[in-house]
Amino acid sequence: MNSIKHIQNALSELDTEVEKILLNWDIPLNEKDNLMLPLLQQKKVLTQTLEDLEYLRDNPPTPNQPCGISKYRAE
Repeated sequence: MNSIKHIQNALSELDTEVEKILLNWDIPLNEKDNLMLPLLQQKKVLTQTLEDLEYLRDNPPTPNQPCGISKYRAE
């Protein structure tokens, strides 16, 4: 699935951005928090999407049946 590769690449880019912010000593801590919050929110959504796509790849739904993703999620 190409979408899995794209999401993995996006997650890698987000990690790089967060790392750049953390390693930049010129940015005050409260500003780092403000810069990282949207990135970490995006990462949470992308991680869940990746898990869902991997689940669907490994457990394809039968025709005319719900996919069952909500059954395997912990939350």
